[in-house]
Amino acid sequence: MIATAATIIASQAVISGAFSVTHQAVQLGFLPRLRTQHTSARAAGQIYIPAVNWGLLVMVVLLVLGFRQSTNLASAYGIAVSGTMIITTVMLAVLIFQVWQWNRIYAALTIALFAIVDGTFFASNIAKVADGGWFPLVVAALIFTLLTTWATGRARMRKRLEEDSLPLDVFIKSAASVHRVRCPAVFISTSPDTVPSALLHNLKHNQVLHERVLILNVKVEDVPHVPPAKRLEVHGAMEGFYRVILHYGFMDEVDVPADLVRIDSCGDRFDMMSTSFFLGRQKLIATREQPGMALWREKLFAWMMRSSESAMEFFKLPTNRVVELGSQLRI
Repeated sequence: MIATAATIIASQAVISGAFSVTHQAVQLGFLPRLRTQHTSARAAGQIYIPAVNWGLLVMVVLLVLGFRQSTNLASAYGIAVSGTMIITTVMLAVLIFQVWQWNRIYAALTIALFAIVDGTFFASNIAKVADGGWFPLVVAALIFTLLTTWATGRARMRKRLEEDSLPLDVFIKSAASVHRVRCPAVFISTSPDTVPSALLHNLKHNQVLHERVLILNVKVEDVPHVPPAKRLEVHGAMEGFYRVILHYGFMDEVDVPADLVRIDSCGDRFDMMSTSFFLGRQKLIATREQPGMALWREKLFAWMMRSSESAMEFFKLPTNRVVELGSQLRI
């Protein structure tokens, strides 16, 4: 009974850790947006991600069917643990060399000590790869492929969008004579200095601009939390245009409406029920014409893009105030 209880408690910690790590990977831009449910009104970090939970279930079933007995998992477990120790040592090296900037001699001696111990454990388990140690290596390779494909594809997509975009000041001057309509509009953009594609499509099809136009850029910083006092960055442009940057930590919960209502330097305070939110939705087309990514990785990235959670839900935008404008993009 004690062993069973200990196993259940340990598994709960692993599952909660998987949710937290996945959520932070999404915030840092290494995974597409995933539907996240908050199970506590008090603890912001208490979350549930259905896709991760079902993925863990499938992996556990495959493990049970494939290895049949827990003793057969010894080789896989040894590779997983010793490999994790090696990765932790590498991360520690990055931390003390680049972040903490220790004296290089002390830093090298510290890392060498851990590397010798961890390397010895890992080398002793290499012979067990054929006996089941291949499983954690295959899973790690798949996860690494997903992470790097999403990060690379996202960077290339942003680069293509920036190549086709106009500088904001040029657009404002050219659109000075366009008819303006009442109520503010918020356009989500990957860059606060360029015109988002949704704004260009809206002007092309509707031939109007809103009275107040916010070019909103959401940035997730490489820190756990950003204080609310430092979250808003507002820059006035001209002719009713404003550039707004929202800064979040990778452990913060993104809530665009809650932060927009705190802006008091763009005229009247924003009322979410009278503000229109415009989102650009790109349909990615995999092609051999654009160098940089293999065709199969482009197709994988396009599939991940289609499978990601809607930006409307991720940013917590009011559902009846959102307009999505689509376009095709070759990466």
